[in-house]
Amino acid sequence: MVKDDDTVIQEFNDIVNMTSSELNDWLKEEQSEGSGWSKGDGSGETVGHESRGILDVLVREPSSAVAFASIEAFADHHPSGRKIIQILDKNPNKDPDKYDEEDLQHMRKVVSYCKRHLAQEEKAKQDTDSKSYKSLKNWGHDALKT
Repeated sequence: MVKDDDTVIQEFNDIVNMTSSELNDWLKEEQSEGSGWSKGDGSGETVGHESRGILDVLVREPSSAVAFASIEAFADHHPSGRKIIQILDKNPNKDPDKYDEEDLQHMRKVVSYCKRHLAQEEKAKQDTDSKSYKSLKNWGHDALKT
């Protein structure tokens, strides 16, 4: 059964307990990348975080074309988190009439992901170094705020 839009909006606004600036700051931190699962190739990288070297390029060559291309790649580094930031910034007063279908679709995804992980992983509330805590935070939910 698909939840109605009003329920999704209410649950999203309850679950996403970080401000857009808090989430944006978090996604810039290296530890936000520690929530993925290992690629299993011995590199130490996690799935979805292949572009870790981008920050090194930006530091070494901040005005180069490579650095600018890297910035664009970094913007997609946490696509769900970036979309959450857009939703929060677009509608800071959380007016239900201001969400469009694309917002609602992503809000459903966020609610589903966070609810599933909160139900399965009590560790997120107990250990801020856990993948569960970091992953939920990448999705706008700081387990320490609840």
